[in-house]
Amino acid sequence: MKKIAMVFMALGMLATQNVDAQKSTEKTVMVGGAAMYPSKNIVENAMNSKDHTTLVAAVKAAGLVETLQGKGPFTVFAPTNAAFDKLPEGTVATLLKPENKAKLAAVLTYHVVAGNIDAKELVKKIKAGGGKATLATVNGATLTASLDGDKVVITDANGGKAHVTIADVYQSNGVIHVTDAVSLPK
Repeated sequence: MKKIAMVFMALGMLATQNVDAQKSTEKTVMVGGAAMYPSKNIVENAMNSKDHTTLVAAVKAAGLVETLQGKGPFTVFAPTNAAFDKLPEGTVATLLKPENKAKLAAVLTYHVVAGNIDAKELVKKIKAGGGKATLATVNGATLTASLDGDKVVITDANGGKAHVTIADVYQSNGVIHVTDAVSLPK
């Protein structure tokens, strides 16, 4: 029995080492002080970012965890904690209340586009659109992408602008572009 237990322990350690070796060979991007692994899904990576704790709390409160862990692919324009802090005082606390779950879900899904649109593809769409690209979000509304120099800018339905600060954070089910503002639907 002891030999069998030792074999299982050795196999477990080997499996852990193989996973660690795989992660060390993945091309990661640092976001919020943590490596974002392309083998992990959007939620798994976002949970490790110190800069996205508000977003993760909102995703949980809106009941969108399973969706964003799904197959996708999704392109997510992910506002940082500092982006949420720019909203009028009390906005986040109000949105996180259970009675505002539908409104919170509408705001969060406004940051999600179906498909896997990396920065290269996004810039291509902007240039093909004469300087603007209209992106259909999964909540049914649109965002407009444009360039300010070499930076991608996302404009919401109210004219609010969010700059992509970190592009191409690849996930197993899509790609995240970190933004410095929360985009709001009408």
